[in-house]
Amino acid sequence: MTKIDRIRCFMTRVDDRPRLLVSITTTDGLTGWGEAYNHGPDLALAPVIDWLAHQLAGEDATRVTYLNQKLLQHCRFPPGALGLAAIAAIDHALWDIAAKALDVPVYRLLGGNVRDRVEVYCGVYTAPDVGETIDIVTRLRATAGYRAFKLSPYRRNPHAGRWGVTCASAAHWFGAIREALPEDLEFAFDAHAMIFEPIRAVQLAQALAPYDPLFLEEPIRPEHIPAWTALKSKVAIPIATGECLYNRFEFLSLLAAQGADIVQPDIAVVGGLTEMRRIADLADAHYVSVMPHNPMGPLATAHNVHFAAAQTNFRLLEYRPPHHAPWAVDPYEPVDGYLGLRPDRPGWGIEIDETALETSGYLHWERRVETRADGSTTYP
Repeated sequence: MTKIDRIRCFMTRVDDRPRLLVSITTTDGLTGWGEAYNHGPDLALAPVIDWLAHQLAGEDATRVTYLNQKLLQHCRFPPGALGLAAIAAIDHALWDIAAKALDVPVYRLLGGNVRDRVEVYCGVYTAPDVGETIDIVTRLRATAGYRAFKLSPYRRNPHAGRWGVTCASAAHWFGAIREALPEDLEFAFDAHAMIFEPIRAVQLAQALAPYDPLFLEEPIRPEHIPAWTALKSKVAIPIATGECLYNRFEFLSLLAAQGADIVQPDIAVVGGLTEMRRIADLADAHYVSVMPHNPMGPLATAHNVHFAAAQTNFRLLEYRPPHHAPWAVDPYEPVDGYLGLRPDRPGWGIEIDETALETSGYLHWERRVETRADGSTTYP
């Protein structure tokens, strides 16, 4: 039996964001790795993982679904952001071990690959001037072959000034980009759930619609599902959401209400690959595609590659090119806009340098809160 022997946490970083990696070692010498999502209070994650580790001591590491369920049930009340991020990191380390025990890639344990490579879209996340946008897109397309990109729709502060001007400036800017770049390129826009009134989200979607966006992501907050039903019924572009939803039950509510065209669960938010597959299968039954939320590090990207390789209704994976992650020896990197599978490598197919983890350095980061002109706060 491949028994769990030790669980360790490593506080590190990728570029300008902190990251927490988890390793699980077994009594027969296998090591599995997982990456946790940084919701904000990152230093709180390690104690949560340490507490969960007591529930896993001596267990068979290859019983992934059993252990995932055990951790969820031990929480008694539904776990939120920190609890699920911790469970996800553990879940992924266990999948890594289970695959290594059989000397196969993780996707082989999921029924095998349904595609030979995983297409990604590049996260740009800002709204630079037209000339700069053209330069960025042209450079990224030349170096990695991307055909799809995600930008911000806001050319001005969305919390200041007349909303109609905000929408018009976004439309004018997107139109200029469309005119200047090849017509086969895809552009998505992330509204970051900044819009409170759904009618304003409708106005923004209508302004962007003439230029055929790939999708409009998170135009409104996720809590009130009926608002998503109404929103989707009033716009003519694909609506995407899901990074703030935690489990299959929340996604089922969204899907049953026909509130989205594309769902974006985060594999490091929902409790790991074990729950991610359940969510994706629910989406499949509702004719909805999956484009995972993944603004993460190289290890989380590896988790997503294996999910995407085996999931029939997967469409595109969000990808943020890392510049500083020395602990990732051989990260998945796009060629012609795709991440290739690694059928000859067991587990996640990525090597982690523990020595680099000890020296790469933790970086503090916290989410800012925006302030309106009247002094009240709002979501960033």
